[in-house]
Amino acid sequence: MRKFLVQAIYLAVAATPLAAGDPVWKSKPAAEWTEEDAKQILAASPWSKQISGTITRRLTEDQLREGGQMGQPRGVGNEGVDPKGSGATVSPNILSGRGGDDRSSRSLPQSIKLKLRWESALPIRLAELKSHEIEPPTLEGDGYYIAIYGIPGGDFKGDPKQLGEPLKNLAALKREGKKDVRPIRVEVFQQEHGLAVVYVFPLSAEITKKDQRIQFEAHIGRIVFAQNFELSEMEFAGKLEL
Repeated sequence: MRKFLVQAIYLAVAATPLAAGDPVWKSKPAAEWTEEDAKQILAASPWSKQISGTITRRLTEDQLREGGQMGQPRGVGNEGVDPKGSGATVSPNILSGRGGDDRSSRSLPQSIKLKLRWESALPIRLAELKSHEIEPPTLEGDGYYIAIYGIPGGDFKGDPKQLGEPLKNLAALKREGKKDVRPIRVEVFQQEHGLAVVYVFPLSAEITKKDQRIQFEAHIGRIVFAQNFELSEMEFAGKLEL
């Protein structure tokens, strides 16, 4: 059903007036996009960005106990995020007894590259159709869909909604002068190159061009990031698309 709906919209925007020199989503009717055009939109456009996040440092066991927690936290964004071979490095001075704090790379903040995509935006859906790339495997129900790709991790088995439940209160869409919008659902999918985390925000948030700018921020285990979007750049066929 979704595929046929997108195809119908695909044809409907084919005759949109164009301007030479604009990016491909403005300079060509959607029906004329090549597969390479579609991949460009999916890779770098107002709706799809390569973003930088931070893997926060791993707490020592003493610090965890002080916070009332036993053992390292587990789950999405906690397991598999540290570089291989980055185990604890402590003081070699055996005469002083127990070694010092963990001095490995995992005890310091690390940067991480992620891909963010507004999956519910029409140009993204059209580009996925053209490039035969239908991701993520969910777009059920209405809402603003934002997907984060490239989250490291092991083989997480289970229902995508249950895996994403702990992340619901750790993400928000933020606008100046308005209440933060929390996701109504988060789903986690295992992919060939890491995990995809999909956030679904309610349409009742009523994001409009008058908001001018919106920020999406989230914590996924030890991974944190925030990304701003200029809504004036996210117009397609004369309409704000999110």
